[in-house]
Amino acid sequence: MIPKIKTVKANEDFTLNVVFEDGKTVLYDVSNDIDTIPEFSVLKTECGLFRNFEIDESRTVISWSDRVDLPSDTIYEYGIKA
Repeated sequence: MIPKIKTVKANEDFTLNVVFEDGKTVLYDVSNDIDTIPEFSVLKTECGLFRNFEIDESRTVISWSDRVDLPSDTIYEYGIKA
């Protein structure tokens, strides 16, 4: 089952505090993705974009644009337990 996102908070250091519907809370470092995935570089270069995310209707994807999104299962698996 794909984990569903309950809440997300974007931090100044390009990390996300994510709470899932099952109660698990993680800190996910997006700066690793920014450094390794070319499409993610706009999150650093476009002022304010990182904080301007949306959670899709299914609550399984965080997106910043049509080309930059992050699935909940990746966050769930690789986030550091908070």
